[in-house]
Amino acid sequence: MSIICNMGKAKDNKKQKRDSLLLNSYRLFTTKGIADTSISEIADSSGVAKGTFYFYFKDKQDIINHLIARKSSVLLEKALKTLKEKEEECRELPVEEKIIILTDSIINDLEKNPRLVKFLDRNLNTGFYMKAFDDDTLIPGMNIQEEYYKIINSNGDKWKNAGLMLYTIIELISSTIHSVILEHIPCTIEEYKPYLFDCIRGIVREFRAS
Repeated sequence: MSIICNMGKAKDNKKQKRDSLLLNSYRLFTTKGIADTSISEIADSSGVAKGTFYFYFKDKQDIINHLIARKSSVLLEKALKTLKEKEEECRELPVEEKIIILTDSIINDLEKNPRLVKFLDRNLNTGFYMKAFDDDTLIPGMNIQEEYYKIINSNGDKWKNAGLMLYTIIELISSTIHSVILEHIPCTIEEYKPYLFDCIRGIVREFRAS
């Protein structure tokens, strides 16, 4: 019994250390900036040795990816829940409107959390999500590719290049909302949304096979 208890404590201790590294790295990244935060600082602020960091993460980019996965999973789960509720109200939603519902939910949550917007920088988003599209382990408990195809194939539509369509939509969103949310440049997010959503509709129409 004591062996089992000790194993349980060791597992809990490892989780606490990993969670502490994630929590403190996020705090440092969003206050000092990613480039100005060192692995030594992350380890020191977490109360562990620098070598312990490498037990859990390969390098700084690895912990960044894990943070993006953790933060993204919360945003995506909420957006998918919102979409499901909308689908129950209206079962004839076109694919482009489903994608817009997801986008709107994510933007609304990001607007409430400027620190997260700063962290999910435009240079991180596209590369991460395209990697997540091919790697179903990157975001725990969520298969991005499966969810995406479930949405775009739900109405029986055919697509010219579904992967490229996802890339184009993510690139559009991630490269434009950063300044709009944080600085209201060139306008507020509410002013920008109608134009962004019309662009998404246009992208989906372009990739839909006739």
